[in-house]
Amino acid sequence: MPDPSNFTRYSTFAGVVVLAVLSFFAMLIWSWWFALSFVFFGALSALGWHDVRQPQHSILRNYPVLGHMRFLFEGVRPEIRQYLIESDQDEEPFSRDARSLVYQRAKGQEDARPFGTRMRVYDGGYSWVTHSVQPVQIGDTDFRITIGGRDCKKPYNASIYNISAMSFGSLSANAISALNRGAAKGQFAHDTGEGGISRYHRDGGGDLIYEIGSGYFGCRTKDGRFNPDTFAEQAGRDQVKMIELKLSQGAKPGHGGMLPAAKITEEIAEARDVSMGIDCISPATHSAFSTPIEMMQFLGRLRELSGGKPVGFKLCIGHQREFMCMVKAMLETNVIPDFIVVDGTEGGTGAAPLEFANHVGMPMVEGLTFVHNTLRGAGIRDQIKLGAAGKIVSAFDIARALALGADWCNSARGFMFAIGCIQAQACHTNHCPVGVATQDPLRARALDPVHKSERVARFHRNTLDALGEMTGAAGLTNPCDFLPHHLMQRQSDRSMVQGHRVYPYLPIGFLVDPDGADHLGYKERWSRASAQTFTPPENDVLSRTS
Repeated sequence: MPDPSNFTRYSTFAGVVVLAVLSFFAMLIWSWWFALSFVFFGALSALGWHDVRQPQHSILRNYPVLGHMRFLFEGVRPEIRQYLIESDQDEEPFSRDARSLVYQRAKGQEDARPFGTRMRVYDGGYSWVTHSVQPVQIGDTDFRITIGGRDCKKPYNASIYNISAMSFGSLSANAISALNRGAAKGQFAHDTGEGGISRYHRDGGGDLIYEIGSGYFGCRTKDGRFNPDTFAEQAGRDQVKMIELKLSQGAKPGHGGMLPAAKITEEIAEARDVSMGIDCISPATHSAFSTPIEMMQFLGRLRELSGGKPVGFKLCIGHQREFMCMVKAMLETNVIPDFIVVDGTEGGTGAAPLEFANHVGMPMVEGLTFVHNTLRGAGIRDQIKLGAAGKIVSAFDIARALALGADWCNSARGFMFAIGCIQAQACHTNHCPVGVATQDPLRARALDPVHKSERVARFHRNTLDALGEMTGAAGLTNPCDFLPHHLMQRQSDRSMVQGHRVYPYLPIGFLVDPDGADHLGYKERWSRASAQTFTPPENDVLSRTS
């Protein structure tokens, strides 16, 4: 059944066409004075026709003629535009500034600003990179790391900035195509999300990180359990460079999902290996394992089935003891994942319960610091690469994550902005005005994947260029050399504190050293963690009456 909103979107265009036709006949029948209105509405009709055919602006393709109002307000500078931006209380300042920055870099526009910072530099929480009086000029900003440990047969030379997990089904076919083509042009990786590998991932030719969620989409049996044969087929593709087991997502950790049967197209069913006409369920927990040791054994099995490609997992930190259970299982089984991606609760999603989005899960900075120090304490940090995700859009965001322990960063929000997302917050309605988060073919056609892929590649390149400039300003030759002491942070009392005092690197091996000191309560938690079970010890559980 056609979506009624599709007729509404073109109503302005249709109206001016009708008025142009009426003006033409009125000019012939009654008076040549109607030639004025014919010229006016005829020009608007020609403008609308041009809008629906041009590839640059998704808004205009979906809202011909009417969409120009948005660009009119954007062009009001500087005082009126600034007033409109700052009076918009429904949108957080981070989103406004980040989206503006991405648009400029994706379009290749100058991103310099006059009159200095817009940040409130005297507020608590403001942070910055310390610079050197001997800055370094960095020529090559194609910063890369090698992911793959001792048991990996096919290590991956990855960019330090990649596209984070977004599934086909959540995003439109054109959006997936634009992202993957852009990744291919810029030679960086595109995480598939848990929705499986679609034909649009394959056609783009970009490097893929194949994410396996609790629904095992693309590698599942009819009853929704893991299918090793279909996984081996999918993971064996040359385009797939790494395998990522998803434990939780920052925006809604501990929460499953469902794609209603009405939204499942033939292409989505093909990618996810599910049936048409049945709700697509993504459970909150995995059925392939239930204990820390079983989880490590499963990761080892995925590495073997993939032919030795890098295998790791993604999570948002919840109970800290449970992550320590995983680390103890690594030591006991001697199965060490090649990488771990730490997702922050500030990460985005197409739809999540408000309480989950705001109050469940650990923020990225704290989660990354905890994971980094736990691996250091267990003596295996040098064997595992760490990725970070959660509102990482600018060069400073990347530099801060690297300083706190990450080896590379992923971004969903930044690359969505690059392909035209305007944060209309209509992702869950299927009415995305720019064709990014919708399965409506008429809305999705507004997003031209060829044109937008250029923006994806350009945003990636310009962001790494900016990171190179920031790295050089700090007197470093590579952004992976950032350490906590390169950061400063203003506290609520307006005093300054150096990054290594807020987020210190804890001693290597102190958790497994019987004589090692307890730092920040880590060793006490470690003593309560078990490789055999995620369940807390009996004496760890209090009741209301105990």
